[in-house]
Amino acid sequence: MDLNTIIVGMYFLFLIAIGWMFRKFTTTTSDYFRGGGNMLWWMVGATAFMTQFSAWTFTGAAGKAYNDGFAVAIIFIANAFGYLMNYVYFAPKFRQLRVVTIIEAIRMRFGNTNEQVFTWSSMPTSMISAGVWLNGLAIIASSIFGVDMMTTIVVTGLVVLLMSVTGGSWAVIASDFMQMVIIMAVTITCAVVAMVQGGGITEIINNFPLDEGGSFLAGNNLNYFSIFGIWAIFIFFKQFSITNNMLNSYRYLAAKDSKNAKKAALLACILMTMGPLIWFTPSWFVAGQGVDLATIYPDAGSKAADFAYLYFVQEYMPLGMVGLLIAAMFAATMSSMDSGLNRNSGIFVKNFYDPIIRKSAASENELVFVSKVTSTVFGILIILVALFINSLKGLSLFDAMMYIGALIGFPMTIPAFLGFFIRKTPDWAGWGTLLVGGIVSYVVGFLITSEMVSNLFSLEELTKREWSDIKVAIGLMSHIVFTGGFFMLSTLFYKKLSDEREKNVDLFFNNLATPLVSEGTEQQKLDNKQRKMLGTLIAIAGVAIMAMFLLPNPLWGRAIFLLCGGIVMAVGLLLVKAVDETVETASA
Repeated sequence: MDLNTIIVGMYFLFLIAIGWMFRKFTTTTSDYFRGGGNMLWWMVGATAFMTQFSAWTFTGAAGKAYNDGFAVAIIFIANAFGYLMNYVYFAPKFRQLRVVTIIEAIRMRFGNTNEQVFTWSSMPTSMISAGVWLNGLAIIASSIFGVDMMTTIVVTGLVVLLMSVTGGSWAVIASDFMQMVIIMAVTITCAVVAMVQGGGITEIINNFPLDEGGSFLAGNNLNYFSIFGIWAIFIFFKQFSITNNMLNSYRYLAAKDSKNAKKAALLACILMTMGPLIWFTPSWFVAGQGVDLATIYPDAGSKAADFAYLYFVQEYMPLGMVGLLIAAMFAATMSSMDSGLNRNSGIFVKNFYDPIIRKSAASENELVFVSKVTSTVFGILIILVALFINSLKGLSLFDAMMYIGALIGFPMTIPAFLGFFIRKTPDWAGWGTLLVGGIVSYVVGFLITSEMVSNLFSLEELTKREWSDIKVAIGLMSHIVFTGGFFMLSTLFYKKLSDEREKNVDLFFNNLATPLVSEGTEQQKLDNKQRKMLGTLIAIAGVAIMAMFLLPNPLWGRAIFLLCGGIVMAVGLLLVKAVDETVETASA
């Protein structure tokens, strides 16, 4: 059997084992969907970071870095800014909502009708995004293993499904932390090798190929630098909104208290700030070497640039590193997919099945069982979405993610963000804003053309890249002005709500203002259990990576595995060392 296949297979078994080990942590729906709100900051910070990270980073984003230099890093820097704002203000507020699913907060803020509207409108968006992530992974995996795309998508999706259904959010978030450690270790070593091979980051930047008028900052295929500037500004608006609104605040619901939510956001911010230089240096190096990926990967067609990172690992990293990279890619994609699975399942069960179908009469055992069935159904749907996206041969993964974020995801965040600060709005402001957002997205997506924009601003014919960037910017700007404006104008029609609704809105804002503190011996014992179990697993993973030192590589190649495995093992040992033995002794 091929070495890379063995490495990935062992990694799969390790992930499934995590799901099995953490199954005992789950006895209620709160445990299943948010770890009972008892998780430590480093686990929550890892899952917050990993939900913005997937194989797309190594495919679509790496391809963008290969073609246009630093431009793609703007997205990740904007993510880091969003997480910084989480740390400064939003993360503890999100935890203080004191809900199991975030749609429960929507119900408190906007009422029962909006609970159902947001339930059914939010799930398709996350499934489409997960489908894009899964497709990005399959592009690489199918090339490495010589397996067709459809088989790769199905097998990978089923592994994610098995892990998520078995252990719930405990397994999902625990695996997120382990995957974060492995990914950072692997990509740091790849970046170091790229810098050594390229003569340092300055030399890599100087060698980056540019067309006439191009720059490393903005990239190629641009006649108007101002278009890139506009795109970058609105990307910051989008990523800030996506990371700081109620719908995406589920990242912090698992934290054990406000303080841990805040620290989790800081961890995600630091990792996302470091990320661009680490993740994209290999792509910049490959571009600077004059490598023609279209010739090397002729079957990929317009998606050949998506193989930039893979090419680097195949050509410049030691034997066995490709398998480890694929395992890291699986890790990144799984973390995004399983979080989506768990989130969607929680929303369906807690905000539709229990209150609407069962009239709040279902037992916890019934709800946990239905949650697992629902996760299975959503997992199958994500696989089907990925298969459909795979059939769209001419679709750029980078552009797909940009359009999904700007035209589908962003308008949904507007009421979930503004409703956090503006109290006196009628309940219909929630679903009404979504309706206006849908109209705006349709107009931008299907009615506005590049010719219309060129004629309006007296521009020469826009390049394909310029039109892609300006379309995203127009979509975001339109939603800020029209969709956000509609929500703001709804305050003019505010009338006092019913007593029950006023009570719920008061509860919403009172929760936001009241810090959550977790303490007690039982919580400390659970903290120790998290540190010990996960620390041991990560240390074992580190030893396994270090054992790849035995592969037939030159000395520098063997040293790479020692460095990578050493980073992973050190993190595991630090967690085990952090176990507070005095708690165990006192309770004995």
